[in-house]
Amino acid sequence: MIHFKWIWRYVRIYKMQEFIATVLLIISALLLIVNPLIVGKIVDEVINQGKADMLLPYLLLMIVVTLLRTIIRYIYQNMFEQVGQNVLFDLRKDMYHKLHELDFDYFNHTRVGDIMARMTGDTDAIRHFVSWASYSIAESVLWFFVAMAVMFSINIPLTLIMLLVTPAIFMLTRRMSSESHPKFFDIRESFSRLNSMVEENISGNRVVKAFSREGYEIEKFNRVNQDYMEKNMASAKVSGKYLPGLEFFAGLLSVLTLFFGGLFVIQEQMTIGDLVAFNSYLWMLNNPLRMSGWLINDTQRFLASCIKIRELLNRRSSLHIVHETEIKRLTGDVSFENVSFHFSDDPDTNILENISFSVSAGQTVGILGQTGAGKTTLVNLIARFYDPTSGVVKIGGKDIRDWPIKMVREQVSMVMQDVFLFSDTIEENIAFSDPEMPVGKIRDMAEIADASHFIERMPEGYRTVVGERGVGLSGGQKQRISLARALAKEPAVLILDDTTSAVDMETESKIQKKLDQVTGDTTTFVIAHRISSVRDADLILVMEKGRVVEQGTHAGLLEQNGEYAAIYRKQLGLDEGSEMNG
Repeated sequence: MIHFKWIWRYVRIYKMQEFIATVLLIISALLLIVNPLIVGKIVDEVINQGKADMLLPYLLLMIVVTLLRTIIRYIYQNMFEQVGQNVLFDLRKDMYHKLHELDFDYFNHTRVGDIMARMTGDTDAIRHFVSWASYSIAESVLWFFVAMAVMFSINIPLTLIMLLVTPAIFMLTRRMSSESHPKFFDIRESFSRLNSMVEENISGNRVVKAFSREGYEIEKFNRVNQDYMEKNMASAKVSGKYLPGLEFFAGLLSVLTLFFGGLFVIQEQMTIGDLVAFNSYLWMLNNPLRMSGWLINDTQRFLASCIKIRELLNRRSSLHIVHETEIKRLTGDVSFENVSFHFSDDPDTNILENISFSVSAGQTVGILGQTGAGKTTLVNLIARFYDPTSGVVKIGGKDIRDWPIKMVREQVSMVMQDVFLFSDTIEENIAFSDPEMPVGKIRDMAEIADASHFIERMPEGYRTVVGERGVGLSGGQKQRISLARALAKEPAVLILDDTTSAVDMETESKIQKKLDQVTGDTTTFVIAHRISSVRDADLILVMEKGRVVEQGTHAGLLEQNGEYAAIYRKQLGLDEGSEMNG
């Protein structure tokens, strides 16, 4: 019942349409009474009593009623469908909004295929229920009771005989409902896995082809697809188990009507016209009984989808959110005070441990360390993708958790290690933070990022549409466009996560010189593996296993002759047989 109350919150926005459609549905059900009664009158009065002059008026009345009911039914079906489509739109809008509210922790533990299943299959199951199943249930119930009421008025004993069948039908529908619910939930989970499998292979198609693993991936897909088929077959078996019984009892009504009705006519307890009219109302009983199995399936599919969608909508971000109306520019002062961090699903493993440092606005911080040292996690705390589990991260002299999260992210710009470009023009990608950005500024940012020369050589220059995720561009080109996008934001804090790893050292040197000219009071964090990328930084952090093992300037760290000095010697080839730091 809780799921029906929940979806009503969306439906009630259109309650006037729903009310009018329901009234029309009731009128349509009442009009169904008319034609069978007229048929009975034709049999008794026109055929048996010879009142031929009454035939034409009766036929005209039947035609008018049929046309009127057809028009009314067409109108309310369209109105229910319109409400269903509006609910679908509102639901998807809320879900998409919720996805943008959730933090990285949610996406770290949720498959893309599962999210897509909720946005597509689950929402459509709810639309189908609102648009069709809900009114079909109401229509079937209404038909049943209207038919029973009229049939009682025609012949009470024969109607009571019909009612003897209903307990068996009720028992079958209840068992079918209880058995089908877990089956539809299994189908929904299997569909999610299938979606994830397909999405992963589309995204990773180049890797699959590069390793010639098409056969392996096809076999893996076949197993997931087979599981999805088996889950659907299990659901079909439930339907196959109970639907024949429902069909049997629905058909039994006709047999009972003809047998006992014939006896009552012979005994003159009812006329032939009454029997014909009574038999004409049987379809108003048969149809709901035959539909009950399908409506149960649609309802169970709706309930399974509600569980998954409500789970998403009720999810709360683990980040503490502060709301302020006044948005002001932050200063780039950043400090970490005894900061530690672990992921929610592994509280015993610290990714960062007891980190402390402080930089002033306009300074540059270089971060070095082996893969897995915690470098990216550290800057993710500055962008407030996560909150520290202990300690304090401050921006502008204030705990980052006390600033509105929107303000922080508007003024912290990040060029991520995994570069993502939208399937749009290069111009739109660079101007992502401000769609109204002047063309001149876009070109200036591209020039600073050393991207203008290759952009201008493209067929349509800045209006060239890049493929999905930047397909068609080299790694270095994607990095430079991503850097231009970050600079165009004019942030208080700029984070470069291994941004120049895909460019040569000469290009990297040119980019660094241009950055020095434009960053001004912007605090810059540079994650790198090459000493050349960070040697001029005001503060260099050397990380190892989530800790800052050394910090200082280039000259100061060389004097300490520790880990930084060892990396420096290896990269210069001063240690014989040494390897480049990874």
